[in-house]
Amino acid sequence: MKKMFIYLASQSPRRRQLLEQLGVAYQLLLPEPHEDAEALEVVLPRESPLAYVQRVTQLKLDAALARRQRLGLPAAPVLCSDTTVALGRDILGKPVDAADAVQLLTRLSGRTHRVLTAVALGTGHQRVQTVSVSRVTFAPLSAAQLAAYVATGEPMGKAGAYGVQGRAAAYISHMSGSYSGIMGLPLFETAQLLQRIGVAV
Repeated sequence: MKKMFIYLASQSPRRRQLLEQLGVAYQLLLPEPHEDAEALEVVLPRESPLAYVQRVTQLKLDAALARRQRLGLPAAPVLCSDTTVALGRDILGKPVDAADAVQLLTRLSGRTHRVLTAVALGTGHQRVQTVSVSRVTFAPLSAAQLAAYVATGEPMGKAGAYGVQGRAAAYISHMSGSYSGIMGLPLFETAQLLQRIGVAV
């Protein structure tokens, strides 16, 4: 397989770090100021977490492919990803403020939830997608623990109000599935997709 680069259409520093672990050359293809990236993540009525994460990732890929064409950039595969935290059928998004973060983490305390990360890779004529599903169990958290964790600022900007690679790891009693998927980019599944479209990993 020939050595080539891809575009990473993600603002997440964790996804950049994970992609670098695979040794894949990439360029960032981020939303332009006039694009409403947050609007893509609105949950539809009665939408399941799996349907949601797949749909949002495809919308992100649509937007990124259009952006590449609009900017006149060289042709190369575009990688998009979205991570969703689900408690039953409830989708737990990014907290809007500290109080919301406490509320989300209170729901996760002492319970097991799913983390679904969809990855989509597309060129002008080919698309491939996969979803990694992992399970994470939080130990029961006291009000003081919740307050201290939220005070670090780490929950902000993260689905479910926590980052598995950060201080929240001290409260996670068990996990199964893909650790990198919980972080935001499942490396095994991503490598499989890259190989399917001819990118050497």
